[in-house]
Amino acid sequence: MPIVHQRHELMYGDIKLYAGTSSPELAGQIAQYLDLRLCGRDIIQFPNENLFVKLHSSVRGQDCYVIQTTSAPVHRNLMEMLILLQTLRLDSAARITAVIPYLCYARSDKKDQPRVPITARLVADMIEVAGADRYITLDLHAGQIQGFFSIPGDVVSTFYILIEHLKTLRDQFYHPVVVTADLGFAKKARNFAVSIDTPLAFIEKRRISNENKTEAMTIIGDVNNRDVIIVDDEVDSGSSMVTAVNLVKENGARDVYMIFVHPVLSGAATERLTALPVKQFITTDTIPIPPEKRARFGDRLRILSVAPLLGEIICRANEGRSVGEMFNE
Repeated sequence: MPIVHQRHELMYGDIKLYAGTSSPELAGQIAQYLDLRLCGRDIIQFPNENLFVKLHSSVRGQDCYVIQTTSAPVHRNLMEMLILLQTLRLDSAARITAVIPYLCYARSDKKDQPRVPITARLVADMIEVAGADRYITLDLHAGQIQGFFSIPGDVVSTFYILIEHLKTLRDQFYHPVVVTADLGFAKKARNFAVSIDTPLAFIEKRRISNENKTEAMTIIGDVNNRDVIIVDDEVDSGSSMVTAVNLVKENGARDVYMIFVHPVLSGAATERLTALPVKQFITTDTIPIPPEKRARFGDRLRILSVAPLLGEIICRANEGRSVGEMFNE
């Protein structure tokens, strides 16, 4: 997806970019794309673990963007974002946008059993109450989460970034087939398959109680003597992907490629994934992967940057232009 950056007459005040501590590299790349500097701020944690934020300059009448992914440590990163939002609101910013590459608690999006919360709705309420006028996020786990926000926002897919990379590998594939590790991701997986003109297969699985464990049941479709491209929105513990890889291999798959948007990689996920016979892992930088985890993947890991995508959305939001035009929508 070619992105051409052009400046237009401002609809709001100047762009002021602020970043928490969760993804400094991504925030710096977004600032570089926009030819801006990240604004100065102090974020201090006191001995009692309370956080303190102070801006280095006034934002009165300005168009402010807070860049903060809410991956681990989730509660520290979430509170940093909320306090930054409130600080900008109290300093009379004209408009405040929360830029959240990865939104925490997105799996808690419904009451699927008695006596449980809908935490994704709570997070949406907190972001609004803290002072955000708008939000920008990527690849929500479930589309209905957009309805939890009462403020406008841009929920954008990284599909175009991932598919462009897949197309560069197209000549390497042998009779490829796209496989979704989760039926909930089937519609998006179909878009991958259509874009590179391949068939689609599904893995049916069941989750075991409230534990982060799944039990794969069967594979629907043909993967025998084919290169397999397994796609999902995020990898947390890695158990679903381990099961998916083992299942397609048992059914005669050749080379396996794994694509996922959000590299959560909790606990021993990295060890589980790197032990698999996967030719290439393809993901994005919505969540920073620590150097020691990157090293375990070696040259099998390809991280695609979402910085140009988020930078262009910020630019268009500031100038009052359509985001959908980027994707011919």
